[in-house]
Amino acid sequence: MFIPLSIFALFAFFAVKRIGGRLWQRERQEDMKRFRGLEKTPRPDGEALMANIRRRGTPRRVHHLELFQDAEIADAIAERFDLAAGLSPDDPDYARKKHIAVQRFCGFDYAGAALVRLDFTTFRTTVDDTAALKRTGGRAFQDEHKGPIATWEDFEKFPWPDPCAPEATQDLEWFQENLPDDMCVIARGTGHIAEYLTWLMGYETLCYALYDRRDLVAALAARLQKFYVASLERMLQFDRVKAIFASDDMGFKTGLLLSPADMREFVLPGHRLLAEMTHRAGRPYLLHACGNLRDIIDDLVDAVKIDAKHSFEDTIEDVCEAKRTYGRKIALLGGIDVDFLCRSDEKAIRRRVRRTLEACMPGGGYCLGTGNTVANYIPLDHYLAMVDEGRLYGE
Repeated sequence: MFIPLSIFALFAFFAVKRIGGRLWQRERQEDMKRFRGLEKTPRPDGEALMANIRRRGTPRRVHHLELFQDAEIADAIAERFDLAAGLSPDDPDYARKKHIAVQRFCGFDYAGAALVRLDFTTFRTTVDDTAALKRTGGRAFQDEHKGPIATWEDFEKFPWPDPCAPEATQDLEWFQENLPDDMCVIARGTGHIAEYLTWLMGYETLCYALYDRRDLVAALAARLQKFYVASLERMLQFDRVKAIFASDDMGFKTGLLLSPADMREFVLPGHRLLAEMTHRAGRPYLLHACGNLRDIIDDLVDAVKIDAKHSFEDTIEDVCEAKRTYGRKIALLGGIDVDFLCRSDEKAIRRRVRRTLEACMPGGGYCLGTGNTVANYIPLDHYLAMVDEGRLYGE
């Protein structure tokens, strides 16, 4: 009896699909045995997260917080644990819905959102990405020698994005209406004052300008402040936004990118104004700032009045040490060092998570997370071990 080849192909297709499905289910079951904490039903509580950040007593459970996960990490988690099941990639809100699914799965009490289509023109160099979860477009690095603004003429003709554009709030508008009631929004993408001083001028050019064109540096700092004030005003219009997460890298391993005096003249006044606006609206002002900030940490805590600090690197400061000093005044976020996460084994990661929680959770004011961001070069299982141990803590 002759059977058309197409029928054989059809049988083979369904057989492979069935075997593949069984293998995926087996891998999922093994993952759940290995990561028992991730098997727990997510129970987000945005109000409890805010109470913890405001240091209103030891929280009932661990709260997780990140500046962001690289898209490659979030996509890998969604694929591995089938978090996008039932979602259609053709849905215009697919990315937002998947973001919520991944956030809930990882134990977050919030969705992260920002104003959109407000990119600045800067000079960058792109190279191939060597991470296991490779970034398709490569990895970009800022040009540290020069930027688009070196003269007054450059400053006057620079194409500033418009934070008042109607479409800028489209993500915030969607989350305002569609975010589950047990979650809140943490708005990010503001306060990049020190960063854009160095990126728009180029760090080398900025250093020269601090000597012979300080008026141009002052004008650029004032223009950046104006931009972020307008941006923040729009963010604060949404009542689902319960905290502002500013981001502004200010230093490197051993010190600040600018002198303490220049930081106080050009950078910190902008953050003080943004913090004042945030506080008047009844929200906490969180700050991500990489680098060794020992020369201005008192300014940030007592003058700027940040409510929480994020970004900790072991070669600069252990978050457990910070808990015993300025961590008595503000919340501390993250602190599981990124290099440690990359190089350590799962047992060591779990031990460190427990040690950190034991030191930092009492009294409130601590959220578990990486020392910086969930970069795509962190081995996925290492990140999941950190999250899982946080979900198990207190059992």
